[in-house]
Amino acid sequence: MCLTLVFFTVLDSSAKYLSRELPAVEIVWARYLGAALVAIAATRVVVKPRLLKSARPGLQALRSLLLLGSTLGNWLALRQLQLAETSTIAFLTPIFIALLSGPLLGERPGPARMAAIALGFVGVVVAAQPGAGAFKPIVLVAIAGALCNAGYSLATRGLAAHDRAATTLLWTQLAGIVAMTPLLPWFWISPSTWLGWALMAGLGAAGAIGHGLLIKAHQLAPASTLAPFGYTQLLWMIASGYFVFGDWPPAATFVGAGLVVGAGLFLVLYERAAGKN
Repeated sequence: MCLTLVFFTVLDSSAKYLSRELPAVEIVWARYLGAALVAIAATRVVVKPRLLKSARPGLQALRSLLLLGSTLGNWLALRQLQLAETSTIAFLTPIFIALLSGPLLGERPGPARMAAIALGFVGVVVAAQPGAGAFKPIVLVAIAGALCNAGYSLATRGLAAHDRAATTLLWTQLAGIVAMTPLLPWFWISPSTWLGWALMAGLGAAGAIGHGLLIKAHQLAPASTLAPFGYTQLLWMIASGYFVFGDWPPAATFVGAGLVVGAGLFLVLYERAAGKN
């Protein structure tokens, strides 16, 4: 699980580096193309076309669009925010899941969950520093990306009982290509260096390896055990931000991140305790 977050950090760091000269649409398209090639090879869909048939095509399409929205929101934010800042905002995802589980799944949050949800949002406000004149509107885009990611997670949960994992994997990647390819003629800019081309090619590989490790981790341990390790990504994001981009987060980011991570860990432990009762 920890190695998974290393590859996801490589993915976000590469996207931030490429965003210096390339539009987000092109970067996202390259990520989906690479991941789709890996998915096609892994599932052998060319000789097993039945894998593309879904029992819930509408939900599959919605899930794919939510992931696309999450990716776009995060990578648009990376153009202006530090890696540690976008990572802190991304940690709102489990908090949004707890908030949305009520209206969408009929699971009432309860006072303890609502307190954790409120604490998480306070953490993001602190990290964004609105009172210090440093608030950036792009923070709202990053929050929208986290909200899309929460919806994507809930849709994944809803599809688990209807479609095979290979079907969901293929829909996810192919839908991104279908959505982004028509936009390329209006946004395409060729990378100016060999490093740019290499990072473009490596986006899909980093994402595919990361998701492969994530799947393996969930085969070896329950989600409640793995969830706390997801917050190790903040360490890698801070390190990458410093060594690659020369960014060191301000004190407010550390305080806000601590509040968000604390709220998320509380929700994980609360859910684990509730599952045992």
